Amino acid sequence: MQDNATEVTAAGIARLAGVGRAAVSNWRRRHPDFPKPIGGTETSPSFALAEVETWLREQGKLAEVPLRERVWQQLTGHPEGPAVALAHVGCVLLLVQERPTVWLDIDAGSDERLAAKLPGVLDGVIAARFGCKPVNASGPVDASGSVNTASPVHTPTGPQLLPSAPLLRSAVELAGELGARQTFEFLLGRYLDAHSRQYTPTPAELAGLMAELAGPALTVLDPACGTGALLRAVEARPGQTLYAQDSAPDLVALTALRLALHTRAAVRGAVGDTLRTDAYPELRADAVLCHPPFNERNWGHDELAYDARWEYGFPARNESELAWVQHALARLADGGTAVLLMPPAAASRRSGRRIRADLLRRGALRAVLALPVGAAPPYNLPLHLWVLRRPDRTPVAPEVLLVDTGAFAGEARGGPDWQAVRDAALDTWRAFARDGRLAERPGLARSVPVIELLDDDVDLAPARHLPPPAAADGVEQLAAVRDGLAATLRLTTGLTPPPAVPAPPARWPLTTIGELARGGALILRTGALPGTPGSTATAAHARVPVLTDHDVLAGSPPSGTLPESDEEAVLTEPGDVVVPVLGGGSVARVVDAATAGAALGRNLVLLRPDTAALDAWFLAGFLRGTANNRQASSYASTATRLDVRRLQLPRLPLDEQRRYGARFRALDEFEQALRQAGRLGEQLLRGMYDGLTDGTVEPH
Repeated sequence: MQDNATEVTAAGIARLAGVGRAAVSNWRRRHPDFPKPIGGTETSPSFALAEVETWLREQGKLAEVPLRERVWQQLTGHPEGPAVALAHVGCVLLLVQERPTVWLDIDAGSDERLAAKLPGVLDGVIAARFGCKPVNASGPVDASGSVNTASPVHTPTGPQLLPSAPLLRSAVELAGELGARQTFEFLLGRYLDAHSRQYTPTPAELAGLMAELAGPALTVLDPACGTGALLRAVEARPGQTLYAQDSAPDLVALTALRLALHTRAAVRGAVGDTLRTDAYPELRADAVLCHPPFNERNWGHDELAYDARWEYGFPARNESELAWVQHALARLADGGTAVLLMPPAAASRRSGRRIRADLLRRGALRAVLALPVGAAPPYNLPLHLWVLRRPDRTPVAPEVLLVDTGAFAGEARGGPDWQAVRDAALDTWRAFARDGRLAERPGLARSVPVIELLDDDVDLAPARHLPPPAAADGVEQLAAVRDGLAATLRLTTGLTPPPAVPAPPARWPLTTIGELARGGALILRTGALPGTPGSTATAAHARVPVLTDHDVLAGSPPSGTLPESDEEAVLTEPGDVVVPVLGGGSVARVVDAATAGAALGRNLVLLRPDTAALDAWFLAGFLRGTANNRQASSYASTATRLDVRRLQLPRLPLDEQRRYGARFRALDEFEQALRQAGRLGEQLLRGMYDGLTDGTVEPH
C-alpha cells in the first residue's frame, strides 16, 4: 500500500530537503510537475508525502529521507491527526517491547494483513499493562480492592489501523535504532513542542525535585497528569502502581503509553474532570504529585459544596488550587506525602486564609518552598511547592518549614540553577522531616512555629518570614562586585575601537551563503532541538548543554538541556559561526573553546567554514551588517525570519579576510566587555539599594 494517505505541509517539505520555506514556494511556481496540493487551505496547502519524496529525488534535491524525519512527517500527516497516530505508534511500540516475536510474525505480509491481525494481539498487551478487563477474562484487582475494567488506551480496530500501517512499520524500524521507549519519547517530545500552546509542561528538573520531596512510594497518584512528567520522575520500586487522571482523553492515553514504556510498574489511567468525577474515590496512595491548573474559576464550586473532601474548609470560587490541595490529602494514606506546584498567590490570598490556617493547625501542611523565577510556566512568577502529609498521629508538629530558593534564578531565559535549587530544597526538607525543626539559615530557610503564622492573614510566602542574608556576607559580595566592575570598565576603555577612518564605498564582487555552501566553502546545518529549559532529560543527556537562540542573542553560555530522545544533535566546534533566524537582529556568534561541544538549538543555523577558504571572524562580521540582514529577511508574519542562504559576503583573498576578521574579533571583545560591565553595574546598583534600605550598608 502506497503511503498516499500521509500529508505534508510546505514547512515539512522544507525540513525534508534542508531548505527554507521560500525555496519550496519557488519550486511550486517554477516547476509544473511539482506535486499538486491534496488538502489543507489555500494559504497553507498540504501534499502527499510519497509524491513529494519522489519529486525531490527526481530533482536531485533529496538523496534519502532521514528515518526520523520520515516517521515524523508520516505522523503529522496522518488523516486522523497526530494524536491518534501517536497513540497507534505507542501501542505498537509497547507490543514490540513486550512481545517482539509477535510483531515479527504479523509484520510479514501486506498492510491489510497487518491491520487485521494487530487488534487481537494489542488487546492482550493492553490488558496486561493497564489492568483492563479483556473479553472473556476476569479483570485484575487494583490497590483499592475494586476490579478495574477500564483502560486508558483503547485498542484500535483494523480499519482504524490500516492508514497507520506505513507509519507503524517506520516507527518500529526507528525503534530498532533508538529503542522503543526512546522512539516514543522522541515523537511525543516533537508532538508537544509542535503544540506547545495547548499544554502546560512540567519541566523535568522540577518533576524530579517534586518526586524526591515525596520520597519512595509504592502507590503514586497524579490527578492532573497532563503528559505524565511527574509520574515518569517517580523512583521505580518493585510492586509499584502509578495512577493518572486527566480530563483530556488524548493526554491520558499518551501518558499511559509513555509510562508503560518507561517503567515496569502497573499503570492505571482514567479520563475525567478529577474534582467533579474522581476516578479513584477509594484510593489511599503513598504519594500524590500534582501540577494543577491555576486560576480556574469553573472548577465545580457550585455543585461540590457538600463534598466530603473539603475536610479543611470549603474553597472559595477563586481558590481552585486549595480544592486540589484537599483532593490530594483525601487520596493519601495516613502518613502519606503530597507535593503540589502552586501559584504564589495561594499562599497569601485572604479568601483562602481559613483553609490555610486549618491546614497548619492540624499539621497537614508541612512546608512551603518558593522556587526561582523561570522554574515553570508562567515563567515570570516565582511559583511555590507545597509539601503536605496526611496526619497519622498526635500531637501535631508545632512548626512548618519555609524555604526561598529565589536566589538561584538564572539569567533571562536560561532558567534556574537547578542543581543549587535541588540541593537547597532537599537538604532543608530532609533535615526538617528528620528533626521536626530546622536551624535558621538566613536568606534561605527557617522552620516557623505554627502559632506565629496564625494571624489575620495567615500569609505563608517564605520571603516574608525569612531573615535576610548575613550582612557581612552581603557587604563583602558588594565589594567584590564593585572591584569586578572597576576592572571591567578599565578593560572596556582599553578595547574601545580607534577612531573610524573614512574610506570610499567598496565595490566588491559578492557571493551568498547558499552559493558558498553549494561550492563546499562551508557546511550549513540547522538546529532542530527544543533546546529550552524544561526539556525532558536524563542525567546522561543533561551533561550535553544546548546553545539556544537566546544564548546567541545575549552572548551568554549554553543554557538549554538536551532531550532524552532526540534528532541527531548538531554539536558545535571551535570556529563555527552560529546565526539566529528569528528576531530581526543582526547577530552572528563565533564558537569558542568554552562553547564548543554544545548542541545546536532550534531557530539557529550553524555555518562551518573551510578554513582554507574562509576566515570565521570575517564571515561572522559581514553577516552582522544591517543592510545585509535586511535584504535577507522575510516580514510575511509577525516575526522577522532570516534566510541565511541569502546573506551576502564579498569575495576577498584569504589574507584580506583575516585583516577584516581581526578587526571584527576586536569589536566582539569590546562588545563582551560592555555586556559584562552592564551586568556587574546592575548587580552593584541592586545590592546598594537593598543594603541601604535594609540597614546593612552605611549611607556614607
